[in-house]
Amino acid sequence: MQKRIINFMGLRNIAIGLTLLFTLVGLGSLAVKGLNFGLDFTGGALVELQYDQPAELDAIRGQLREAGYPDAVVQNFGATTDVVVRIQSEDASLGYEVAEALRKADTSKALEVKKVEFIGPQVGEELRDQGGIGMLLAMFGVMLYVVFRFQWKFAIGSLVTLLHDVIIVLGVFAFFGWTFDLTVLAAILAIIGYSLNDTIVVYDRVRENMRILRKADLIENINISTTQTLLRTTATSVSTLLAVLALLFFGGENLWGFAMALTIGVIVGTYSSVYVSSVFLIWTNLTREDLIPPQVEEVDETP
Repeated sequence: MQKRIINFMGLRNIAIGLTLLFTLVGLGSLAVKGLNFGLDFTGGALVELQYDQPAELDAIRGQLREAGYPDAVVQNFGATTDVVVRIQSEDASLGYEVAEALRKADTSKALEVKKVEFIGPQVGEELRDQGGIGMLLAMFGVMLYVVFRFQWKFAIGSLVTLLHDVIIVLGVFAFFGWTFDLTVLAAILAIIGYSLNDTIVVYDRVRENMRILRKADLIENINISTTQTLLRTTATSVSTLLAVLALLFFGGENLWGFAMALTIGVIVGTYSSVYVSSVFLIWTNLTREDLIPPQVEEVDETP
């Protein structure tokens, strides 16, 4: 019994319209609102505190607001008695002032300062620049890899797909004003790898079917290839999402940005491997001849 082929490309015009809409919204959010860079990139004070009782984060945030630090980020790390406070500032002594303000605000709990760090704005700018360079180098390496393994049309298609995924994730963070820190940057790099893997699976099957299905046109080939890889793609996406959602709901505030970026990236990456990378092959009119290496004519040197 022949397996039913799903007509994925029958919806390609609607899908591309939605893709362009969300991409423009993402770019607009980045241009108008920009990313809300965290302490890792902007510089500031970081204070690690240890209480003798489980810390009430909402109460600590209220105490800091009353003390004149309304933008302080308060999170648990490790045990419930351990608290980290992050404040964007160029004053290196601010960390000690924050600890003293918390001591005065609540004298019923013993408070110990475990560590005070200051990250200068210059260090933050260097981290931001190096992170951006790292993303660009990762994408460039991906393009080279696909060029050597497949063909330039596949390489450009995979690069466009990766750019799409990164823009969507960054656009969502910019639109909602979520903090962009080093953990989110790490998630972006992981998304690049995940999306590439998904795209390569589909591309590899398209290339293989180009040699097998000689009577099928490109759109039919893509529908067959995507249907054949659908079970594998679904299994990978669902299993990855289950792990990421566990981090999102139970990993605490420290891992929330990382998990949220991965959640968006997995969903968008799965979508783009079908309706961005494959549609690009149609736009560039991939043919069977593109996959045949050019023959080098032998020169007869006989006099």
